[in-house]
Amino acid sequence: MALISKKKLIYPISAGLRKYLIKYGREVDIPIHYHELLRYTNSIALFDSKDQDTLWETVFYDQNDREEIHGNVKKIYALLKAGGDMSVMDHLYIDRIDLCIYGNTQPFRVRIVNRINDNFDYFYIKNADASRVYGLELEDLLSPNRISYLVHKNTLIEEHIAGIPGDKFMRQFKADPNLNPIRLAKEFVKFNERCFVRLLGDMHSSNFVVDVTPDFEETHYRIRAIDFDQQSYEGKKSIYLPQYFKENNDLINLGMEYITPESMRQYQREERALIATRLKSSHKEIEDVLHTMEKDKIAPPENVHALKMDLAKHYKNEKFLACKNMGEILRTSLEQVL
Repeated sequence: MALISKKKLIYPISAGLRKYLIKYGREVDIPIHYHELLRYTNSIALFDSKDQDTLWETVFYDQNDREEIHGNVKKIYALLKAGGDMSVMDHLYIDRIDLCIYGNTQPFRVRIVNRINDNFDYFYIKNADASRVYGLELEDLLSPNRISYLVHKNTLIEEHIAGIPGDKFMRQFKADPNLNPIRLAKEFVKFNERCFVRLLGDMHSSNFVVDVTPDFEETHYRIRAIDFDQQSYEGKKSIYLPQYFKENNDLINLGMEYITPESMRQYQREERALIATRLKSSHKEIEDVLHTMEKDKIAPPENVHALKMDLAKHYKNEKFLACKNMGEILRTSLEQVL
């Protein structure tokens, strides 16, 4: 069983990481920062369509502040989605700004609506944490998913990742007559492998979504991480394997029922081959981000020591024992797939 006993430490963005973000266009000047959104004067609990408390609060601003804040938040959306083309703001308005009261960094979620057709989108404004930034960048480079984010000073802007929250999906999927259990179990095996290879931890069912795509003959599933603050942080190997979280038991049991050990090993090899292809196709970017991580501190020394010992034993590779930081451990982990 994977258990996290201590609250994660927040690590600021280092000069080296800032240089990387500027080089690859992730550092962009934005008109409003996280701390300015804390000027709200009131808030109410946000309930979903079934009157369940979402643990988010909708915040309200003084009338004198609201117009300016909403205008600047719209500009951020234009930077995130349209490369700064402000003409996209003409028909947009801010419907709601919510605050997550239970998260480590208490992010804000912005709901933005097109007044012409009522189509809406979300994005997030968060305190920048180096672990999360590395996690987002590695997701973009090493997973089958592209992801947009921006950083300025101590503020992080993230796009919304669409999908059914993992915990909600697991409560409902058994009643779905169109469920394809083999495809879903296969995707969980591949997701488990992706997380372990690139050392993304804490992937229990609240921290990923299931993207369901109906096809002409079958239904396809893609499991996507939505929380990246446990990138290369914890010292226990099990934290980087979603199969060890009890919250994922429904998916784990599905795999045990429908997938043979031989098939599981095949899916694992397939996923590692895909990661190897991405490593080769984005070699320069990955080399830059690994070089930056190797000079950065993003985990306590005791976590670094524990993880390198665990991985050396798991892979039977003593090269892990020489690693001095999480960047070197990640590099050695990625070398296993090449």
